[in-house]
Amino acid sequence: MKTRIPALMIAIIGMAAMSPTRGATPEFVIEIKDHLFYPSELTIPSGVKIKLRIVNNDATAEEFESYELNREKVIRGGRSGTVFIGPLPAGEYPFFGEFYPKTAQGKILVVDEI
Repeated sequence: MKTRIPALMIAIIGMAAMSPTRGATPEFVIEIKDHLFYPSELTIPSGVKIKLRIVNNDATAEEFESYELNREKVIRGGRSGTVFIGPLPAGEYPFFGEFYPKTAQGKILVVDEI
């Protein structure tokens, strides 16, 4: 009887560790290549906090910046960075690359339903 309780506890803890986390923050990815953002338009749900991972495939640094989102993040060449956004109401939120603002432009479209 004593050996069954620890084994049962280990099984329960293992199952809990493998189950998906409730309320996990959704992750979206934007890539930088040739001083452009891909995709240049990203659609996300309204009312939800999201994790935005920005992958810089260029050899040079770029700064993800958005006045409307109140976010800025320098991402070195060949590296990635993360910013958290939201929850936001539906709308358009432009962003740009501070170091190459003429080419590195995009917007986040926040919609009520995806």
